[in-house]
Amino acid sequence: MRFVSVRDLRSRSAELWRDLPDEREMVITSNGRPVALLVAIDESNFEESISAFRRARAVEAVARLQRDSTRRGTDGVSDEEIEAEITAVRRERRTRATSRRRVPPGETPQHPASPAGGDASSR
Repeated sequence: MRFVSVRDLRSRSAELWRDLPDEREMVITSNGRPVALLVAIDESNFEESISAFRRARAVEAVARLQRDSTRRGTDGVSDEEIEAEITAVRRERRTRATSRRRVPPGETPQHPASPAGGDASSR
């Protein structure tokens, strides 16, 4: 697999576009680190290529979550414990959202987009 710097991509783009069908893919690097993958596709395989790429990313994301869970020791948490945690977090979010909406007695609610001490017509 060919590695190409961002600088080379800019300065030699015609050559790289010409070589891409034979290379099939190139790794684009910035400061020596991979930042993008340039892949040859055509109209006949465009949708399939994107779907395959997205599936591969999803599989990698799940694998990363599983590794992180094992590393943190949370891989043995039961479904019931997970559901209880989700329920607790949702309840807390609803409580916070409700408490932010309350306006103390005697005060007028301020529209969030309005600047303090003025209205939209004074801008």
